[in-house]
Amino acid sequence: MKKAETIAALLQEARKSLFNADIELSALDARLLLQAASGLTHEQLISEPDMVVAVDKISKFKTFIDRRMNHEPVTRILGEREFYGRPFQVSPAVLDPRADTETIIELTLQLMNVEPKRILDLGTGSGAIVVTLLAERPKWSGVAVDISAEALEIAKANAQALGIADQLEFHNAVWFNDIAEKFDLIVSNPPYIPHLEVFELSLEVQNYDPHIALSGGDDGLEAYRAIAVGAVNYLKPGGFVVLEIGAGQSADVRQIFFAQGFQLTGQKSDLGGHIRALAFQFANL
Repeated sequence: MKKAETIAALLQEARKSLFNADIELSALDARLLLQAASGLTHEQLISEPDMVVAVDKISKFKTFIDRRMNHEPVTRILGEREFYGRPFQVSPAVLDPRADTETIIELTLQLMNVEPKRILDLGTGSGAIVVTLLAERPKWSGVAVDISAEALEIAKANAQALGIADQLEFHNAVWFNDIAEKFDLIVSNPPYIPHLEVFELSLEVQNYDPHIALSGGDDGLEAYRAIAVGAVNYLKPGGFVVLEIGAGQSADVRQIFFAQGFQLTGQKSDLGGHIRALAFQFANL
């Protein structure tokens, strides 16, 4: 890296280093990190391969590559992740939002009309779900709950940056604790990985996503039981619960909610064909 001064030389050496570290998308990651470190555009990287990069930019790029070689995700290195077409700040305190979670947004918008609604987001993390819904539906408002005060600070920053801060309140609490109203919609992407399986995930996940946002107890279903029991007391008549689930968990989660008097009213699959979001209504409301 010390002798690499041009765009082409920097990218070539970075790709090789990342490939040797078993980084699958080494070429793409190298390009994204050089763009961020240098301030150059994608077009400049392609059209001006012989451009000399400033020494301070090279040093920053090298630091980025070293971090990526340790399997730190590009989004965490850059501190930002795109979700449903919007940029979200991320930090070590929050789960890195995934495209799979967009199924919650799609299912919710499909089920609910545009009239004013009140939303409760349980385990909000970066705020990706509730902030996106409020940005898509400016008449809606909500409450974001998380056990982590650090996570709530990130959610607040994202709400402010995306212009919906006046639509959202924040509570540092566990699930429904400190909640004293009923909602038209309860959403959540809860921890759903069986605890021992967390340590079998990719290094990008197990080393950089907070385990509290991953581990769903021994069978991965602990959070769904808590939400199903509590949701009945916090839904308005006709209200929905929309949840992300792990691949293969649909039958188990449905049974948990059926046991509390809910009925299934919708589902959405991810791009891999796995059922990823479920929607329920309380049968007696």
